[in-house]
Amino acid sequence: MVIFGLDLSYPVLQAIFSLLIVGFLTVVSLLKFYAYVTCGFFHEKVKMDGKTVLITGATGGIGKETAREIAKRGARVIIACRNVESGIKVRDELIENTKNENIVVKKLELSSQKSIREFAEDINKTEAKLDVLIHNAGTAESSFKKSVDGIELTMATNHFGPFLLTHLLIDLLKRSSPSRIVVVASELYRLASLNLNNLNPSSSWCPPYYYYVSKYANICFTLELARRLEGTGITVNCLHPGMIDSGIWRNVPIPFSCCLQLIIKGFFKTPKQGCQTSVFLACSEEVKHVTGRYFRDCSEKQLSSGAKDVAKAKKLWELSEKFVNLTDTDPKI
Repeated sequence: MVIFGLDLSYPVLQAIFSLLIVGFLTVVSLLKFYAYVTCGFFHEKVKMDGKTVLITGATGGIGKETAREIAKRGARVIIACRNVESGIKVRDELIENTKNENIVVKKLELSSQKSIREFAEDINKTEAKLDVLIHNAGTAESSFKKSVDGIELTMATNHFGPFLLTHLLIDLLKRSSPSRIVVVASELYRLASLNLNNLNPSSSWCPPYYYYVSKYANICFTLELARRLEGTGITVNCLHPGMIDSGIWRNVPIPFSCCLQLIIKGFFKTPKQGCQTSVFLACSEEVKHVTGRYFRDCSEKQLSSGAKDVAKAKKLWELSEKFVNLTDTDPKI
């Protein structure tokens, strides 16, 4: 047998090759074990009975696992998703798994301002309260695309969509206070800069870069939102879930996807591990009065000085108001 140009018919070469394979698998196993033991887990047995929690993008990945963990605690869970059929399948699975039948599915396309407004109108009419809003949904496009509103698709989905949705649900959150807003950002924001003069690019030689930009915007949005909501009883925090084995990587093109899959399966967190900080921020009594902070592995972490730039966050807010076409009759924050 010949592998990589080596004739493995020789016993010595067979032994060397076997040792290399065993060594590689051992290293991978040790790294996976290290990732597991250093992963922050939320172990508090906090119950959420009587609470209503809205989670965007909860049909897969960490969103689905977040919904599962919160449903186990007795909360009413609203799954907001693009594909209602997929959402219903997830709902049925979670009901069977958690024995919590108070799980509903609502259609929401975060890249469409019309869809966001219709969704928010429905929630405001049908829900008496909203205790936790979790901005979990996200996309990382591999090719340059525009949303129906003419906005670069990754920015439209990951930043401008949550920005508009928060505004339209803010009065319900205020009436439900103490309430919480949780934003799933990413440590990958450190690979980007936030160019306030080009929030909606007309072209891009590297479309995935705007995923990093959108996560940077998520953090700036969180900090500015926390400042504006001070004293309202609403806390706002963001988090890095870790590098997760989830559908966010499905758009990576071949041949890069082949190499990436080896890294993902070998070293990334599972969705269940990745949802822990989201659940922590949504449920824990430890952070019930904490706002405007950034977390990883269920503990607070420091941000870069650029991400904490107050002037930049205020300017991003003002520009975002224009991009989402806020009107005089929309709720103000």
